[in-house]
Amino acid sequence: MSGEPNSLPRYLQLMWGLDDGARRGPKPKLSIADIGEAAVAVADSEGFDAVSMKAIAQRLGLTTMSLYRYVEAKEDIYEIMLDVAYGRPADGLTADGSWRERLNAWAHAIAAQLRKRPWLTAIPMRRPPAGPNTLSWTEAGITSFDDTGLSNQAKLSSLLLVDGFVRNHVRMSSELGALDTETSSGADQYSVVLAQVIDDIRFPRLCSAVRSQALDDDTDDFYSEELTFGLEVIFDGIGVRIERDG
Repeated sequence: MSGEPNSLPRYLQLMWGLDDGARRGPKPKLSIADIGEAAVAVADSEGFDAVSMKAIAQRLGLTTMSLYRYVEAKEDIYEIMLDVAYGRPADGLTADGSWRERLNAWAHAIAAQLRKRPWLTAIPMRRPPAGPNTLSWTEAGITSFDDTGLSNQAKLSSLLLVDGFVRNHVRMSSELGALDTETSSGADQYSVVLAQVIDDIRFPRLCSAVRSQALDDDTDDFYSEELTFGLEVIFDGIGVRIERDG
C-alpha cells in the first residue's frame, strides 16, 4: 500500500525518509527527529504552551525561519513531537495471551507513555497521527484483535475507543493533580467538599455514596482504579461485540 510521496507534507516525507533531496537550497543540517526532540525538551521543561517555533529554534541554535525548511507551520511540529515522545512500542507487546490480555497490555503501555508526559494529551490533532512510531503503536493495538472475528472497521473503532478513554483519563487525572503522588489532589478533596454542600433531601444517592466512602480514593488509587474500571467496562462491551460477530 503506497501513494505518491510528493503528495505528503514535507515533514511526513522527512519522517518516513521519502524526501528525494530535490528541494532547492543548502542541504538541511538537521534531521526531522532533531526538531521533534527539541520540541519535546521544551514541553518537558516548560510545558506544552511554551512550544513555539522560536523556542525550538533557540534550542537548536537556529533562526526561526530556518525551521520552515522542514515544516510549513507550527502544527506540523505537533505530530513530529508526538511521534518522538511516544517512541516505538516494546517488541511483542501484544503478541501473547487472549485478545483481552493483549489489549490491556497495549492500553496500559499507552497510559504509561502519557503519564510520563501528560502534556501529550493537550496536543491538538488536525488528522490521525501518521508518523512511523505512532503507526507502530496502532499496528500493535490492532494485533490485539487477531483471530477475534471482528471486521477491520470494528478493530479500528475498538482501538480508537480504548485510546480515547485512556487519553481522557490521563488528561483528567493530570488536571486533578492525581498523577502526583506527593501532593493531595482535587479527587482527594471531592468528598470533603460534597459533605459540606449536599444533603439527604436533594441528593440522597450522592449522600449515600459519600457515606460509603465510594469517593474517598487517594491520589494513586484514583488514577489506577479508575483506569482499570474503565478499561474493564470497555473490554466487556468489546467482548459482547466479538461474541456477536465471531
